[in-house]
This record gives sequence, structure tokens and C-alpha cells, in this order.
Amino acid sequence: MLLEYFYPMQYEEYVEKYSKEYELDKFLVYAVIHTESKFDETAISEKGAVGLMQLMEETAKECNEKAKLGYTIPEDLLNPEANIRIGCYYLSKLIKTFNSDEKLALCAYNAGIGNVYKWLDNEDYEDGSGGLKKIPITETKEYVDRVMKSYERYREIY
Repeated sequence: MLLEYFYPMQYEEYVEKYSKEYELDKFLVYAVIHTESKFDETAISEKGAVGLMQLMEETAKECNEKAKLGYTIPEDLLNPEANIRIGCYYLSKLIKTFNSDEKLALCAYNAGIGNVYKWLDNEDYEDGSGGLKKIPITETKEYVDRVMKSYERYREIY
């Protein structure tokens, strides 16, 4: 099927294992990987995010230490299993932080948790119920839209 070509499920063993371990929808994890790196395990962004789930070194170190994962950062960030495990841990932590609001978690994944807290404290952006009526950074808005579109596609296809 053509859509499966455009929305592959690569690294299934790791995505299945760590999405289950960290209580994530595996299709959300696939959508993040699809959006972040297009499944290129060697991807490095202009800002220095690394690997499949495009993790920043500082974030990965913090997650590695808090979860006692035992990886060597930054070296292990190019290891698909390590990258997916740390990325799943981090995404799960963000979803829990924002009371299961996946869009807020994705905003934080892209723009940083501090920015999301600032937006939620600003009546120009906060929607009155703890969510955002507007994402003030265009790049982050487009990122969230792309991940959510991919998430929807993964659920439709598989």
C-alpha cells in the first residue's frame, strides 16, 4: 500500500517495547520519529538535536540520569534503541506533566517546557481551560500540526 511507504513503521521492536513501557500510544511515537527525522538514525539538526527522536544532549542527559538508563550521552544518541528509549521516556514525562494533553506535550518537546509554561500563563495564548488557543511560535505550531497529522495517518493505516 502506498500510504505505508510514506508512513513506515521502522524500528518496531524498540517502538513497541518502549511505548508500552512508558505508556505511550505507539502511533504517536512513530509520528514523532516520522516528523523529527524521517527515520534517519544519523539525523542531526542545525540546533544540535540528534537521532531518530531528535534529542538535545542536555535533555537526553537529564532523562538518562532521572530514569537511570545507563547510557553514555552524547555517544549513545545515535543508537536507535537508546534514542527511542530516552525519547519515549521524555515524551511520556511531558504528557504526564501536561495532564495527558498531547498537543501541549508536543509543544514542550519542540519549544521547551519553559516556553509552554509561559504561554499557559499568558491570557493571549491560554484558552481558559488549561490548553492553548494559539501557539505563538510558528515553527512549533507547524511542528505540532505535522506530528498530529502523522499520528492520525498512522492510526488510519495500521
